[in-house]
Amino acid sequence: MSLHEVQIDALTGGPANLAGYQGSAVLVVNVASRCGLTPQYAALEKLHEQYAERGFTVLGVPCNQFMEQEPGTAEEIATFCSATYGVTFPMTEKVEVNGEGRHELYQGLVDAPDAEGHTGDIRWNFEKFLVAPDGTVAARFAPQTEPDAPEVVSALERVLPA
Repeated sequence: MSLHEVQIDALTGGPANLAGYQGSAVLVVNVASRCGLTPQYAALEKLHEQYAERGFTVLGVPCNQFMEQEPGTAEEIATFCSATYGVTFPMTEKVEVNGEGRHELYQGLVDAPDAEGHTGDIRWNFEKFLVAPDGTVAARFAPQTEPDAPEVVSALERVLPA
């Protein structure tokens, strides 16, 4: 299944309309507000701003499965991201990324290998998937990989539509 066919709600309510990203590159990231990796929000926002005009967006997907580091309500998450990191990129509803309750968005992502060959379950908050404009997974990055790391930027440059 293509990313563009997945049904998921926006953090603020209503459908997130992933079909609208057809033709764009998307970095899908499971995020959390109370994680040691939470400062990655700043680099994610910078990447989003830098490449938005070239057909790119970051898609934040809150998840509370890793030591309950995203316990807040949708409003609390939105306020935290905006006030603390100036986040303007779209965010989805809070979902599960592993286990029986894994959201269908992640069903289509977890089979992609990262640079070390890891596939399957999401290991921690801030695991990243670069989705090409056609909706296929172009790259997967470990949680500790910074959003502005050379390997992320290089992969993004290769799939940008414009």
